[in-house]
Amino acid sequence: MPQSYPDAAITFPMFGNAFKFTASETFHLFGLPLHWYGTIIAIGFILAYLYISRRSREFGIKNDDLIDMLLWAVPLSIVGARIYYVVFNFALYKGNFADVFKIWNGGIAIYGAIIAGVITVICVCHHKKISVGATLDLFAFGLLIGQCIGRWGNFINREAFGRETTAFCRMGLTDASGATVYVHPTFLYESLWNLVGFLLLHLVSKKGGRKYDGQLFAMYVAWYGFGRALIEGLRTDSLYLFGSGIRVSQLVGGVTCFAALAFLAVNGSVPHDRSELFVSRVNAAAESSEESAE
Repeated sequence: MPQSYPDAAITFPMFGNAFKFTASETFHLFGLPLHWYGTIIAIGFILAYLYISRRSREFGIKNDDLIDMLLWAVPLSIVGARIYYVVFNFALYKGNFADVFKIWNGGIAIYGAIIAGVITVICVCHHKKISVGATLDLFAFGLLIGQCIGRWGNFINREAFGRETTAFCRMGLTDASGATVYVHPTFLYESLWNLVGFLLLHLVSKKGGRKYDGQLFAMYVAWYGFGRALIEGLRTDSLYLFGSGIRVSQLVGGVTCFAALAFLAVNGSVPHDRSELFVSRVNAAAESSEESAE
């Protein structure tokens, strides 16, 4: 089965003839050609930033510090996404090292971006003396928003789909010859999974369910890891662990989910004082400073 259908028309039988997508991977704006994939990723990033910047004060994070972190984390996450893909697809680049840098030809992996982003945030937080846990809690929302929207770039590119199926929600890919292959729309599964995860974290944080720094990020890791491990098993373009039959993202998703659940279980078994939250300490310090000034 082909791994991509760059020019295929996309249909969803569950909508009858009401839905048929045939647009190309690029569009023009003011005469300039733009790629839908990059545009969708940019939209996801902008919406993620708007959300976390609006809520940053609730976690004790200043917007200036948030911007500083993003200026480091975004480019390094792209590098991480590329390195991750190349490492687990090394056979493609073994004799063509120059192609490693041709990221415009495709080949990035979200787990590589997350790993690089988390390492960057940890380093910046230590430098600025900001709580790593509180910062990652805030960034969990941005990750879910960006991943939810970003998966639609895969839809435009006719990629990241699953194996053939007769499921009611199947997606049809019809090529120029008229041949149609019906597959699992795994991009849609993951997008919806991330949307539900975002709504859950939003509700937990708004209803006072956040007891300690790092809790929301651990919930994100568990939620995303579990969903990714399940969905990855349906895909036809998985990265495999050095020639083995083990899907890398499935393994990483399962291991990180288990680790996050263990972290949540341990921390959930002991009482937590809300005054220990980073935002509580920041607010207390600010009040103390104001009282001293008076």
